[in-house]
Amino acid sequence: MSDIKPIAFYLPQFHPVQENSAWWGPGFTEWTNVAKAKPNFVGHYQPHIPRELGFYDLRLVEVMRQQAGLARLYGIYGFCFYYYWFSGRRILELPLDNYLKSDIDFPFCVCWANENWTRTWDGLNKHVLLEQKHEENEGRRFLEDLLPLLKDRRAIKVDGKPLLLVYRINLLPNAVATTKLWRRLAEENGLPGLHLCAVQFYGLSDPREWGCDAAVEFPPHTFIEPENAPTTLPEITNDKFVGHLSDYARIIARSIERTSCDYRWYRGVVPSWDNTARRQNNSFALLNSSPSLYQYWLRYLVEFTRGAHEEAHRFIFINAWNEWGEGCHLEPDLKYGLAYLEATLAALQGTDAANKLLLSEPELLRLVGKEGIKSLLNDKDAQEKILIQLAAEVRYSKRTVSASVIRKLKNIIAHQLLPYPRLYRAAHRFYNSFK
Repeated sequence: MSDIKPIAFYLPQFHPVQENSAWWGPGFTEWTNVAKAKPNFVGHYQPHIPRELGFYDLRLVEVMRQQAGLARLYGIYGFCFYYYWFSGRRILELPLDNYLKSDIDFPFCVCWANENWTRTWDGLNKHVLLEQKHEENEGRRFLEDLLPLLKDRRAIKVDGKPLLLVYRINLLPNAVATTKLWRRLAEENGLPGLHLCAVQFYGLSDPREWGCDAAVEFPPHTFIEPENAPTTLPEITNDKFVGHLSDYARIIARSIERTSCDYRWYRGVVPSWDNTARRQNNSFALLNSSPSLYQYWLRYLVEFTRGAHEEAHRFIFINAWNEWGEGCHLEPDLKYGLAYLEATLAALQGTDAANKLLLSEPELLRLVGKEGIKSLLNDKDAQEKILIQLAAEVRYSKRTVSASVIRKLKNIIAHQLLPYPRLYRAAHRFYNSFK
């Protein structure tokens, strides 16, 4: 268990709701955008197609159970669900409501997405579909509606206080008064208080100015600058493209240049970014992103966080777990598979950890021998974890395993694990890591 607690932002828009069907067409979900994306330039990776979890429907709580299991396996500490609340009206609420009712044992917090819901996905005032009015008594109603989540046993806490993020704290008419009210209401309802975080949107740095305890860095916000443009632009193939391109490595360099602040600051990382699925001709994309560069960046933030915070505050926020429409997802896709998740685990463990965890060849033989098969079938969940862990370790350590072991494993996968789909897929990934 790492002392670092990575929290991944989580989008609940992968199921149909009445509002989206009215605005975009019957049955619309985020997958509608994802599937129709097309490349804008030579080498442009679009569309992003999911692998392990498929085009899932978040009305099914079993999908969220699978997501939590996958996240935990690769070192993610918890999810930060976007919370859509408009003057008492919630939208996209079903996945989180189902999560609360379930027995899924995985920590979470919420981030109030307190901006306008717009047709251009930018929160501005053009083409508003659902307005965020921020009325006089809204602060009280919001916190009271949120209490069941804050009191949930799985709610992420800091010094015993539930963690709560606000995406655009500067949009509140009187943020300091509102945050004071929230803290008081929390205490009146049996909580020790709140740990309030302001997401660092443009023009927002010091969270104390807004009555918050900490700031959350949120790349690519505040990193989109002219100096981050790529040295060489790709060949544009879409003559309607008027979007913006930045270089992922330059973004990392800017992040590393940033030093500690005199306020509490939780660092953020983005595995990649490309919102072509939402804005085909006017999209923003980071060029040259890769699992290895992401691992390097995250590893730097791990060390930064250890030096900047005591253990109770060692959070890093990852944007995001499943923002498929914005091209920033840890969930496996057809191109990279588990590579981003494996990079996450490797960055958290450090460069030496994988070598310490490697099994010796005799242990591998035991794992794939007759006794090993019995163990696999008797304790499938535990052995699945071992197989996936081995795949990650082998890939990053370049370990050589004998051909006889590989052949034996291939035979087991082909003939003996087929009745166990989850274990079969895990073993197949392990085998492919040697190819």
